[in-house]
Amino acid sequence: MKINRFFAVPAVVLAAQFSWAQVKVDPKEKLDPIVKSFVDEINNSSQLENMAYELLDGIGPRLVGTPEMLAANEWSAAKLRSWGIESNLQQFGTWKGWQRGITHVDMTYPRVKSLAATQLAWSPATKKAVEAEVIILPKVSSKAEFDAWLPSAKGKIVLIAQYQKIGRSDEQIKEFATPQLYEKLKAEKEQAAKDFRDYVKNIGYDNNTLPEALEKAGASGIAISNWTGIMGANRIFGAKTSKIPMIDIDVEDYGMLYRMAEKGAKPKIKVEAQSKILPDAKNFNTIGIIKGKEKPEEYVILSAHLDSWDGAQGATDNGTGTLTMLEAMRILKKYYPNNKRTIVVGLWGSEEQGLNGSRGFVADNPQIMKGTQAVFNQDNGTGRVINISGQGFADSYSYIGKWLNGVPKTVRDQIKTDFPGMPGGGGSDHASFVAAGVPGFSLSSLNWGYFGYTWHTTKDTYDKIVFDEVKNNVVLTAALAYMASEDPEFTSREKRVMPQDDKGETVKWPEAKEPKRDSRDYK
Repeated sequence: MKINRFFAVPAVVLAAQFSWAQVKVDPKEKLDPIVKSFVDEINNSSQLENMAYELLDGIGPRLVGTPEMLAANEWSAAKLRSWGIESNLQQFGTWKGWQRGITHVDMTYPRVKSLAATQLAWSPATKKAVEAEVIILPKVSSKAEFDAWLPSAKGKIVLIAQYQKIGRSDEQIKEFATPQLYEKLKAEKEQAAKDFRDYVKNIGYDNNTLPEALEKAGASGIAISNWTGIMGANRIFGAKTSKIPMIDIDVEDYGMLYRMAEKGAKPKIKVEAQSKILPDAKNFNTIGIIKGKEKPEEYVILSAHLDSWDGAQGATDNGTGTLTMLEAMRILKKYYPNNKRTIVVGLWGSEEQGLNGSRGFVADNPQIMKGTQAVFNQDNGTGRVINISGQGFADSYSYIGKWLNGVPKTVRDQIKTDFPGMPGGGGSDHASFVAAGVPGFSLSSLNWGYFGYTWHTTKDTYDKIVFDEVKNNVVLTAALAYMASEDPEFTSREKRVMPQDDKGETVKWPEAKEPKRDSRDYK
């Protein structure tokens, strides 16, 4: 199967576009010469934009189990090797193979309109376009009533998401409504959400079992609208069907279909969802290694997940983290030739399905875990890093604070710290290391609308990257890696005394979990 791995672009064009992006430093500040070289390199010879083009435009989204994910593994390993960095792909499991094709959804009755929609990840394909009436869930209050209605779904496309009466963001409503109207609309929205949750509970199904029941009843397709609350942004996760297509429709078009069905207009839509079910695919982490010259059995790890959901390009989740770690490795290799400790970059697979790549690496590399000085992980969007927590390690203040002193002041002053902090139990890959007692730290970013606008959505695209911010993070990451590598002392792993919860019980340190090494039980 042939894939477009990346496209060539004249570097001069991209350089002209982004030449104003700079990391500013105080010329009076006396930086370590190596850190100063990091700043100069990122300001004058950054490869971030070229890499972003190759990864995000050329390869695109990187859903686990797809050929595009493998292409991203191979691309990142080749990129590291082009800088003289040893790299390889480490397998940690397998996953169901699938490749997205086109999605065309059109309303054909009572009028013709093309709809904004996409099939969910791993959705079954339509052998030929499916045209059917759209219906909504029945207004019933018990499982018995719902089950009695289920045969009515045969041959229909069923809308199963909550209807959104207003498709405007809360921020916009608050900006323009009177205080009284804002409170009224807010209360109505909260009540509607509660009513829908109660409805689903009363009919005895959930997000997994409802699509399965409708499919078993003979429905022709299932449509949802997983709206974020931001105009134009929907989240795209995985399909819950095995034979019929499951699609997501933008909130505006979904609402129109819902109203038509509710009013008895019997709208019809035509769905063409092309995709390919492929053999199970091997899952890999991309690993790059710069061997330490003095303490090769001790490690500084740069961490980011390479995979993404595939509603868009995965630009801020986690293209920006991947680009940060790759660029940091490039300049470390170029300007820090005598690294004391071994510097490793881990670009993890299947983070989105439960930190599987990083958990696999932790489980499969006990000797590296034993010798790990620190892990620096970046995941949450394009913004500059503004927070670093000690993750529950009792002495983290002493070494993180010392390392931060080597970071340019203009970068360092943006960051708030929390020591000793609490250990991360999940959410991103640093938690895999923390659970194993390894000092892993999240370089937490200013969100730039991340959670509402780009996280797992149809809008997580190249144009949402703010390269000035990413350059800031490259300098921070490279400087921290340099300082951690040079530190004469090995970091303490002593854990804090854990506090008590609301029930008066001592909070437990997160438990190290085994990765999902295949997709058999994944939903």
